[in-house]
Amino acid sequence: MAVPKKRTSKTKRNQRKAVWKRKAALEAEKALSLGKSVLTGRSKGFFYPPDEEEEEEA
Repeated sequence: MAVPKKRTSKTKRNQRKAVWKRKAALEAEKALSLGKSVLTGRSKGFFYPPDEEEEEEA
């Protein structure tokens, strides 16, 4: 198994963590935006058929 030869600096470690957190924040924002658009009925790129389920139950 590969073992790092030198210790990673705090700066590089913090930079990697910041990039990871920024990506997570952007994905969360996209998911929230998509959820809002689906609930309002304005979604263009997401298919959500709410009427089919209601017709089957009735």
